Amino acid sequence: MEITRFDCGPRFSEMTVVDLGHGKMIYVSGQVAEDTTLDITGQTRQVLGFIDKLLAKAGANKTHIVQARIYLSSVGDYVAMNSVWDDWVVPGHTPARATVGGRLISIDYKVEIECVAAISSELTD
Repeated sequence: MEITRFDCGPRFSEMTVVDLGHGKMIYVSGQVAEDTTLDITGQTRQVLGFIDKLLAKAGANKTHIVQARIYLSSVGDYVAMNSVWDDWVVPGHTPARATVGGRLISIDYKVEIECVAAISSELTD
């Protein structure tokens, strides 16, 4: 088993990939928008774009996501966030998902998304 960390900082890595030999588990840390002036739809698009880029580094894409957690600073943003999410996910490849409302680390963040993906070794060889 081999563990690779991407964009590793002193507190956390943006993504950790565990190579199990026959496949890889990909753990994407909670992603937040860089542009906090955006509304919920803009922040959600930006966060999903960050997830796309991180997954690509591991040889994966959004169809490989098996689980996602979405944190909203306001549950009133649920419908607007889902409108972006629904355009982003691939029909037939929707992951198990939980969405919770709560205080995020900064009042400027409207959404934070973390996910887990899995890929076969056949895809990375």
